[in-house]
Amino acid sequence: MTSYYIIRPVRDQLIGALGSASLPVIYIVVFLVMLLLTPVFGMLVARFQRRYLLGWSYSFFTLCLLAFVPAFLAQDQIGARSLGLVFYVWASVFNLFVVSLFWSFMADIFDSGQARRVFSLIALGGMAGAVFGPLVTKLLVQLIGVAPLLLVSALALGIALALLLRLSARHDHLPGDPGNVAIGGSLWAGIRELWSRPFLRYMALLMLFGDGIGTLAYAMVADYAKAHFSDAVARTAFYNDLDLATNLLGAAMQLTLTRWLLIRRGAGWGLVVPTVVNVVLLAGVAWIGGGSLLLFGAAVPALGVMLVITRGFAYGMTKPAVDALYTRVPRETRYKGKNFVETAVWRFGDVLVTSAVSGLRMLGWSVGGLALLGAGVAAMATVVARRAGWSPDLAPEDPAGRDAPPA
Repeated sequence: MTSYYIIRPVRDQLIGALGSASLPVIYIVVFLVMLLLTPVFGMLVARFQRRYLLGWSYSFFTLCLLAFVPAFLAQDQIGARSLGLVFYVWASVFNLFVVSLFWSFMADIFDSGQARRVFSLIALGGMAGAVFGPLVTKLLVQLIGVAPLLLVSALALGIALALLLRLSARHDHLPGDPGNVAIGGSLWAGIRELWSRPFLRYMALLMLFGDGIGTLAYAMVADYAKAHFSDAVARTAFYNDLDLATNLLGAAMQLTLTRWLLIRRGAGWGLVVPTVVNVVLLAGVAWIGGGSLLLFGAAVPALGVMLVITRGFAYGMTKPAVDALYTRVPRETRYKGKNFVETAVWRFGDVLVTSAVSGLRMLGWSVGGLALLGAGVAAMATVVARRAGWSPDLAPEDPAGRDAPPA
């Protein structure tokens, strides 16, 4: 997460230079790339042991980071649009595959009861990296510029790989651990299971609705950044501050509410609560519009606050709850099905939402109207979250501390 959050503001400042109008084309390219990579990932999962899958995936992205350094040194010659398209596509693949693979691995070595106790703490470790990454960027971007940050990101990812391989090796020797056995099956299993497993269908819908809310907020903030910041360093610093605030909120939630909720009430509630918060938040933005709010004596953009809170709940509560639920599905679903939902389905949502936002903008929709539409999407997500958290095809979990689903 440190590695990713170092390059995230680097990626976003390129989009901030272009505005939200560029997002539909970029997301279409990302979606197509994800569709091409899904069977490749399915083939790797089917044929190779866990430690090889981890090693090859993380090493590939580390080498790519190093290869981007000369490109960013020549950013003015290449142009923000060309470099922005290539780097955004790559960074999106990097984020989704690396993070999804990490949590598939976690779901592989912990059972359901353990996941409810420790996943919020593991996510807290990731959130600490997500806080440290923006701090590193904030400290170094003014001193060394944008391109050398990629070297720092590559170093952090290499350290993460070494720790993952050590953890995998330790579990390979435990009785009953499946890490030494390739999963097998079809390389298309992730797509097939989307239609055959109710839980996966609910997760795909929840991913689309959640992505709709997040992408809507991101598109509006991209327009704000384009209007208010004129150079790459200022935009990078702005997005870096948003990431830092988001991750501090997520970390605070994982230390307090999320862990209590998962242990005492069950992972299903970790899906429901954030969707309710989103309904209230987006309805509030629809009411007050896209102006500024006075927080702690400083004027901050309401759109920035919306982005921080929606992402904070997504990272600080929804993500640990989702990954805890994946401990209760078969191993093939845990890797292939989960990866398909969290890559191709997610990016299909990006294409759908950004195209819709661009169309509504052309029709004259304001920030208030878009936020009201987002509140309606969040309300539908609440219904789907309730069904996903108590899907009938999930394996039973430890009943200790588990309550009935919401009415």
